[in-house]
Amino acid sequence: MKAKFIYIAALASLAITPTSCEKVSPQGVLMAGTDVEDRVEMSYLYYKLNNIESKLDIDLHEVEDGYSFLVGADSHMTTDPGRTQEMLQIGLDNDDLFYCHLGDIADTKAEYYVALENTIDEARMKYIDKYYYYDYDDNFYFRKGMTNPTPRTWDGIKYPFFPVVGNHDLTHNGWALWSNIFGSSFYEFQIQVGKDENGPYFDHFIFLDTASGTLGKKQVDMIEQGVLDGVSRYRFTFVFSHTNIFRPEAVQFSSTFTREETYFLLDQFNKWNASIVFCGHVHAWDERLYNGVYYFSLDSMSERNSPKPGDYLLRIIINKDGEIEYERVRMNYVAKK
Repeated sequence: MKAKFIYIAALASLAITPTSCEKVSPQGVLMAGTDVEDRVEMSYLYYKLNNIESKLDIDLHEVEDGYSFLVGADSHMTTDPGRTQEMLQIGLDNDDLFYCHLGDIADTKAEYYVALENTIDEARMKYIDKYYYYDYDDNFYFRKGMTNPTPRTWDGIKYPFFPVVGNHDLTHNGWALWSNIFGSSFYEFQIQVGKDENGPYFDHFIFLDTASGTLGKKQVDMIEQGVLDGVSRYRFTFVFSHTNIFRPEAVQFSSTFTREETYFLLDQFNKWNASIVFCGHVHAWDERLYNGVYYFSLDSMSERNSPKPGDYLLRIIINKDGEIEYERVRMNYVAKK
């Protein structure tokens, strides 16, 4: 099903400038520090063993009348978690169903990932406090508002934060740091959003590992073999990638896919009947419609790359009637001097 799109916030004019990062190095900007073949193989094993779908502990009634999710990109977190905290708090305050990040979540130092993990743990505690209650008789947590909630231990409650891996996440052997928190860089999940005479149907979410600027042979083979094609009836399909498909401007400085892989992906998005493809990496806002698929590239939410308040997040609102609305969401955090 192709959605009708409505932008529900007025777009201000946005000057596009070449991207910049602190501590720029050719490796950090242009390539990842680990091999995509190894990452995909490890991710696939993790994905199969840990059942990624279980991260969404919801009932059909919570989404059949519509839901929203929040997307951010390129936070490049160091020891200041302000923008990452702000994104997760915005999602919680708005009751967004889940939150997605398009890569380059942190620069690759151990202390940065300690700060990142602490930030996610704090956000998870707030999430549990809002959406779960603890039954002292059963000694389990239960989701509020569910018809027959599944008993959960504290560790069994999954925080609905879904990142893709970026090139800056992987420099200086950063894969070990990133995968220790998030596990898999190549995965999918689905949400049942309705049921009719032909059975249930779903919205589909696909997360690609594009941090190296290439899918690699294993990932292409898995896609062609149907690993991410699913067997369900899909209403909408959304794809998340770090590396951008299109450049906002010809002078934009960022690595992109080889021409052959770009054509492969454009064809694959069409086969998946994708509604939206989300990309980061380029540190500049861009939106366009190509061959029936919407493409959004998000600006960097990093307070170093985007020091002033601005509309760095994107919220997707999916209505029961089949319309998809989207709005750019303002971030106000300014780093302490």
